[in-house]
Amino acid sequence: MNIKERANHKLHIQILRSMTPEARLLKCFELSEFVRGLFLHGLRKRFPDKSDEEIKKIYFERLEKCHNRNY
Repeated sequence: MNIKERANHKLHIQILRSMTPEARLLKCFELSEFVRGLFLHGLRKRFPDKSDEEIKKIYFERLEKCHNRNY
């Protein structure tokens, strides 16, 4: 990590620590929704000929591969 990355990381941690638990949880939900949308957008770009139903199927198949089975 270079100096700029360390400074950014430190600032990020300071901001997170200043947030209430509720605000951090809401941010977590917001980021999760953002990543979900980004994933779906990427699948639509990669498979432009697929229907929404087919994209959903691919989405869930790929999520299943990522699921942590240690629980």
